[in-house]
Amino acid sequence: MIEIERKFLVKSTAFMKEAVKHNRIVQGYLSSHPERTVRVRIKGNNGYLTVKGLSNETGMSRMEWEKEIPIEEAEQLLTLCEKEIIDKTRYEVIVGVHVFEVDVFAGENKGLVMAEIELSSEGEAFESPDWLGEEVTQDSRYYNSYLSKNPFVNW
Repeated sequence: MIEIERKFLVKSTAFMKEAVKHNRIVQGYLSSHPERTVRVRIKGNNGYLTVKGLSNETGMSRMEWEKEIPIEEAEQLLTLCEKEIIDKTRYEVIVGVHVFEVDVFAGENKGLVMAEIELSSEGEAFESPDWLGEEVTQDSRYYNSYLSKNPFVNW
């Protein structure tokens, strides 16, 4: 499956009162190689294993495969992951016909708040809420795999 998403910084906490739900996410990388990242994630009470391919030239599209796994297996796999574990709370905010996933990072990435929107095509239009800031889709520093090795607190 091809994933098409755009990433933005968030300039206020106004999204929080618009959120329809939120979950804590803990994730680590078994491989953070840009051509093939392998991620283990616990979101709420569910575990996931995800493989992502290299992003295209725009940074918006890449192959993604995800499989739900038992949470016990995800917890075990997290112990094998590279360096830092990402810890964040994800808020889901409906804006028009789209859902923005807004991540508020904790730990070594505290202070970073980023929104993602998944689209059906790279040119698809969407409503831009007031709290949405600068687009960082093409800036690899904002990939979670990068943040796991180079935490925001060190920038």
